[in-house]
Amino acid sequence: MENLSGFDQNELKPLLEALLLVSDDSVPATELAKVTGAAPGEVAQALAELSAEYADANRGFQLREVAGGWRLFTHPAYHDQVADYVLSWDTRKLSQAALETLAVIAYHQPVTREGVRAIRGVNSDGVIASLREKGLVRELGRDAERGQAVTFGTTRLFLEHFGLKSLRDLPPLEDFAPDEESKQFIRERLSGRQISSTLEEAAEDVDEERELMGDDLDETEDVKSNDDVAERQESTEDAK
Repeated sequence: MENLSGFDQNELKPLLEALLLVSDDSVPATELAKVTGAAPGEVAQALAELSAEYADANRGFQLREVAGGWRLFTHPAYHDQVADYVLSWDTRKLSQAALETLAVIAYHQPVTREGVRAIRGVNSDGVIASLREKGLVRELGRDAERGQAVTFGTTRLFLEHFGLKSLRDLPPLEDFAPDEESKQFIRERLSGRQISSTLEEAAEDVDEERELMGDDLDETEDVKSNDDVAERQESTEDAK
């Protein structure tokens, strides 16, 4: 995030609120301190005060310290109403980008933001955030092989909206492709394979080809060697 140092410390609390509102994950106080230019202790104190203020005022949201950082949550007392509201959303109004991103997550979960971007070819952070707000996508955990990046998957609400009992009921995506070329493209895009693994597979194919062609190559070399010997003998006789 861009460094916003220079803000008056009297604006620290509202600034922290603004930053937390646009944050998808819990944010450590140290990171917020870097952004605001305030000391980590000041930021930690301001966050604790905000959390207490929200609780005392019985606001519809709470500020909690979780997973080593701070994050805004809806108040547990209103979870049922929030769930009913989210269920009332019409998924047919999802944008093309949202539908594409949702499809990638549904068919390739658990997947990181970078994984979605690699498959779609564009940054999808904003779309993922929107899908999370709609309750169609949730955090599943973290990928230790990719720097503890957050992984995403679909929710029970997703299944309900699309009439699925489980993810096993997802239809093969290739069924929607108009031709074989499109089916192959879909398979490749959803495979999520890294270039390194593709190269490894190519190397294995080459090795296998070499093994299969080994006998033929040996015979070819033997014939070539015999021809060379014959040519040398003919040259010697001509010289004599």
